[in-house]
Amino acid sequence: MKTFHIVAFVLLIVGGINWGLIAIGGLLGYNFNLVNILFGSWPILEGLTYLLVGIAAVYIGITHAKHCHMCNRDSSATI
Repeated sequence: MKTFHIVAFVLLIVGGINWGLIAIGGLLGYNFNLVNILFGSWPILEGLTYLLVGIAAVYIGITHAKHCHMCNRDSSATI
């Protein structure tokens, strides 16, 4: 399960970076969508990548508290 969590986390980071680049590209009038740049000629692979990133986000959102060391701290601990 740890491997799945790590893969999901990496996909979530990749998705976040891609969204940031899309925003920057949109502001500057360019296409900085790395998923589209890398896999745009293979629409099925591009769609699969977006699907995996979405699944990873849902998985991390649901299991975050269980795996997060900050969330699992003793309530008497100071920040």
